[in-house]
Amino acid sequence: MIRYVASDLDGTLLKNDAQSLNPEIFDLIRKLKEKGIRFIAASGRTYENVYRLFGPVQEDISYITENGSMCVHNHKVISRGLIDRELGLRIIRASKQFPEFHCMLSCETTAYTDSADQQFLYYMHEVIKYKLKEVPDLCQVTEPFLKIAFMNFNGTDAAEHFFKENFSSEIKIVTSGNLWVDFIAPNANKGTGLSDITRHLGIPLADGIAFGDHFNDIELFKAAGTSYAMSDCAPGVEKYADKQTDSVECVLRTLL
Repeated sequence: MIRYVASDLDGTLLKNDAQSLNPEIFDLIRKLKEKGIRFIAASGRTYENVYRLFGPVQEDISYITENGSMCVHNHKVISRGLIDRELGLRIIRASKQFPEFHCMLSCETTAYTDSADQQFLYYMHEVIKYKLKEVPDLCQVTEPFLKIAFMNFNGTDAAEHFFKENFSSEIKIVTSGNLWVDFIAPNANKGTGLSDITRHLGIPLADGIAFGDHFNDIELFKAAGTSYAMSDCAPGVEKYADKQTDSVECVLRTLL
């Protein structure tokens, strides 16, 4: 029996770098709700950004955001994962030797950046439409750290190699899409987020399906009853999924 559907966004519901959802998904979410099936958005994005994307159905779904570091249901934070502040500051300071890395620090109230790069700021504000507060020094931010992310327009390889070599023994590091490397609190990932949300809803983890395309979706796959990797997923991700599909919408239409 299917009682929930959890889906990643970038590369899964948002294909080919799209920044708006296919309107069909809104109708499918409404039909799922009519059948008692809860839709759960599971993304590395901020809660504010994901909430905006789901516009007409934003009050009808639950949210796993910041790669599991902030889970929200009915505007209430169900669970959060926090990065040790001293470790976070070391990561931020270490990144300064690479000017091509642009840092975003996610906290519960907002996300921050100290990048002055105009291409990065335009991309964040105008393309993916983040509410991003610009500050001169991220080390001066006093809020608890939910997630630290680095973006490189040339791809993730250089950043991933450097950060994993220096910090993988202390914190979880995953690629998110083709441009981002994310640092996630040790007790948080999309799988723990799914567990927290379904426990809050009173739904067994086995009674649902999940969709994803990248390495930050692996724990989501492991937690869900049935998992689907996108057919164009990052190489190797498909090994962790039960099935593959070209389209979330197609699977949902069949389910309904």
